[in-house]
Amino acid sequence: MACFLASVFLFILQTYAAPPEFVQAGLGITLDSMAIDSGLAANVSQDIPPPGTSKRTPHSIIIGVRKGGTRALLEMLDIHPEVAAAATEVHYFDWDENYAKGLEWYRDLMPYSYPHQITIEKTPGYFTSALAPERICAMNSSMKLLLILRDPAERVISDYTQVYFNRLENHKPVQAIENLLVRNGALNIRYKAIQRSLYDIHMRNWLAYFPLEQIHIVDGDSLIRDPLPELQKVERFLNLPPRIVSSNFYFNQTKGFYCIRSDGRERCLHESKGRPHPAVNSTVLQQLRSYLQEHNRTFFKLVKRTFSWQ
Repeated sequence: MACFLASVFLFILQTYAAPPEFVQAGLGITLDSMAIDSGLAANVSQDIPPPGTSKRTPHSIIIGVRKGGTRALLEMLDIHPEVAAAATEVHYFDWDENYAKGLEWYRDLMPYSYPHQITIEKTPGYFTSALAPERICAMNSSMKLLLILRDPAERVISDYTQVYFNRLENHKPVQAIENLLVRNGALNIRYKAIQRSLYDIHMRNWLAYFPLEQIHIVDGDSLIRDPLPELQKVERFLNLPPRIVSSNFYFNQTKGFYCIRSDGRERCLHESKGRPHPAVNSTVLQQLRSYLQEHNRTFFKLVKRTFSWQ
């Protein structure tokens, strides 16, 4: 019933209160368009489960944001002995073709876990999906959600950088970032990377279904600079005993960010993470930051806190 009432409220909110540029752009423009991993279905484990374990739907979901640090957050949480992390981005709640496969299909993609563990999955596309909040609420209205955000202007550039390198690797043509950010002399607010950085728009959608107390926002910029304090906050939010410590991290001078040390092993994020950003024309960058500024202020009011980015 709570999810149904939320959907009615959201319809009214979107009809009468949505910012004009968002109405013009359309909700659909924010949906991530990455191709599905063709091997995802094959990842369903056929192994005999360890004694005493089972596959369960998540207790917590990392809902985004794309290029906000979701992979780093999941990898770091996976250090915790009471966390069982899903290996792949499932895209169950934001892709209709996967949602149609049903809850058992979704559950079967989760890792085996012991009763004392919590299962966590992450799909960055959920945050910008118009459908994911209602669908997650219908599955579990008490779900604890993790949202990792970073400076929205930097996130736009990182988003572009990922697509740029993906296109190069697939021998597809690429464009300079300025050609995507600006059209006919004005900021191209229909550019998907910009739409994904309108945090206030997407947050309104989630708050229509979940109270703010069930959404923990991780400061992605702080996580990169100093992981432990942010992870300790997540432990408390998820009611996990404190098990992640400073010795679990070391700064890799070559890569320029923290790597993980756990169970006698050291590992860093994939080489596709932390790629250098292109230089952006200063005038264009200022246009972008000016446009995002009002959205940022609205977001700060919604979540009752501020961040270093303005």
